[in-house]
Amino acid sequence: MAAVLPLVLVPGLLCSARLYAPQIAALWPFGPVTVADHRRDDDMAAISARILADAPPRFALAGLSMGGHIAFAMLRLAPERVAKLALLDTSARPDTAEQSVQREKLIVLADSGKLNDVVEILAPRFLHRSRQNDEALKRTMQKMAADIGPKAFVRQQRAIMSRVDSRPFLAAIHCPTLVLVGDGDELTPPELSKEICTGIPSARLTVVPDCGHLSTLEKPDAVNAALAEWLST
Repeated sequence: MAAVLPLVLVPGLLCSARLYAPQIAALWPFGPVTVADHRRDDDMAAISARILADAPPRFALAGLSMGGHIAFAMLRLAPERVAKLALLDTSARPDTAEQSVQREKLIVLADSGKLNDVVEILAPRFLHRSRQNDEALKRTMQKMAADIGPKAFVRQQRAIMSRVDSRPFLAAIHCPTLVLVGDGDELTPPELSKEICTGIPSARLTVVPDCGHLSTLEKPDAVNAALAEWLST
């Protein structure tokens, strides 16, 4: 086993610490585990600076979806502090105009008190096609949305919409990197993870079978195994 290394987990959009509930017990033997709070700012740099202020001096960093965008921003601010990197179901690309338009529509719903409607819209995009009717996963999504709340959701969307293109930065990442994606992820398809993996010199790709965007919840055993290997080498 590698030396003990603190682990910071960064959730995705409208996701709370519940996103990583299946990972915490599996990963704590490798070192202290913290789930970052990404609810308080509407700018990637500000979110990242806040997380870094609370993080250990040097740590392993894992982020899913929006958490991956935040991880890129954290690396730009303090690359020397990140010993290992895991990017789960995410993209290095900036928002497209079409994506931003869709986000604005979700912001309107959230601002009008319809956060549950937002969850219903996102569920088919977040979950593998075989789990569209998985009530347990849908309940977890609803609970996470309640944890985040509408105001923080809007801040998160604003941060995502204004994020920079991280592709030019990939070659500067030299820490051991795991890039993981569900083979059925419709929100951030495997091609985007392959793009990240090609750009980072030390990266390796894991594609999880029969899995959608919320890989940590949908296929926890496979994700835990990949993360354990990443932490132990």
